[in-house]
Amino acid sequence: MQQPTTPVSGRAGAGADAEPFTPRGTPRLRRRDSSAPSTPSARGGVGRRRPTTFREDVGHAAAETYLVTRLAFILLRYLGVGYRWISQLIALLLYAMLLMPGFIRVGYYYFFSSQVLRSVVYGDQPRNRLDLYIPKDRSKSCPVVAFVTGGAWIIGYKAWGSLLGRRLAERGIMVACIDYRNFPQGTISDMVSDASEGISFICESIATYGGDPNQIYLMGQSAGAHISACALLDQAVRESKGEEIYWSVTQIKAYFGLSGGYNMLNLIDHFHERGLYRSIFLSIMEGRRSLAQFSPEIVTKKLSPEEIALLPQIVLFHGTGDYSIPSSASETYVDVLKKAGAKAKLQLYKGKTHTDVFVQDPLRGGKDPLVEDIVSIIHADNPNACEKYESSPIPERLVSEWHIQIARQISPF
Repeated sequence: MQQPTTPVSGRAGAGADAEPFTPRGTPRLRRRDSSAPSTPSARGGVGRRRPTTFREDVGHAAAETYLVTRLAFILLRYLGVGYRWISQLIALLLYAMLLMPGFIRVGYYYFFSSQVLRSVVYGDQPRNRLDLYIPKDRSKSCPVVAFVTGGAWIIGYKAWGSLLGRRLAERGIMVACIDYRNFPQGTISDMVSDASEGISFICESIATYGGDPNQIYLMGQSAGAHISACALLDQAVRESKGEEIYWSVTQIKAYFGLSGGYNMLNLIDHFHERGLYRSIFLSIMEGRRSLAQFSPEIVTKKLSPEEIALLPQIVLFHGTGDYSIPSSASETYVDVLKKAGAKAKLQLYKGKTHTDVFVQDPLRGGKDPLVEDIVSIIHADNPNACEKYESSPIPERLVSEWHIQIARQISPF
C-alpha cells in the first residue's frame, strides 16, 4: 500500500530527528509541508470564515451537482449499459425520487449551513478535499470522526456523508468527510493513500477547527470501510517497523466499520453477480495478485503481536439484510481480529439492508440506532455530554414512512 505523496504528520512536534519508533513509544512522525493549507486561515477559518454570497453558494452547488452527475455517467460507462444496468439505473432513479424530499432538505443544509465547512484542501492530488460538520457549541474542543464514504470504489463522494455528519454534529461530535480519487481516476492504492493523507491532515490540523486531537475516531462505510481499514492496518505495519510515518495509529481512539467488506478474495464473485463485474473490480484492485494485499482480513492474520497491539478498538456495524455486502463479511472479520488478539466487537442490525442503516433510518428522524451506538462509544467517558444531548430535541422526520418503505423495496443497493 502506498504512503501519502505529500509529507504530512500526525502530532506536531515530532520531527525527522526523533528517536526510532518502539511500540507504545513516540513514533517517527514527519512534519507537514508548510506550504500545504493546514489551518482554517487558508479558507477563512471557523469563527473567521468570510461570509459567502448567494451567488457563490449557488455556483458551488452547481459545481457539486455537475461532479455527481459526471461520476454517475462514469459508472455507467465502465459497467456497461446492458439490461442489468439499465434496470439498476431505473431502480436508482426511482429510489432517489421517492426520497427526494429528504435529500433536498439535507442538500440545503449541506450547501448553506454555517456549520458545514466544505472542500477543505488536505493534499495535492485531485479530490484531496474534505467537508467538516461542526457542532453549534464551540465553547470547547469536541470529539472528531474522520469518515471515509462508500461508493463501490467508483462513485464515492464526500457529500454522501452529510446525513451522518449532520446527526453526529447535533450530538456534539465533529465529522470530517474525506473525499478521495475514485476509479478510473485512481486505483485502490491511490484511494488508500488519499484516505491516509486525509487522516494525517485531521490528526495534525483539526484543533484549529475546534476538534480535539486526542479524541479522533476513524470510520468508513461500505467501500469506505474497506479503504479506511486498509489505511489503518498499513499504518500499523509501518509504525511497528519504525518507518518514518505521517500519522500514528495511536492517535485513533477507535475504528468504526459500517457495512464493509474485508476479504476481497471471498467477495469478487459476489460483486460480479451484483453487477460490479470481475474485470472492472480486478482493475480497481490492481489485479488478482493484489487482492490479498488489500484484504484487511487476510492482512490481519499476518500481523505480529506488536502490530496488533497498536490497533485501536475496532467496532463493526452491519445489517443482517444487507445483500450488497453480506453481514457475514463483518462477522468473519471480527472473529479474525479477536483470534489475533485485537480489541474488536460486532453490532448487527436485524433485517437492515445496505442503505437502511446509512440512509433510510436517518431520514426517519427520531432515535437512529447507528448514531446512538456511535455516540454511546464516543461519549462513554463523558456523562455530562450524554446527559446534555439526551435532552436535546429529537431529529425530525425528513421523509414519510410510505416513501421510505417503497424506496427500500426498489433500492438497487
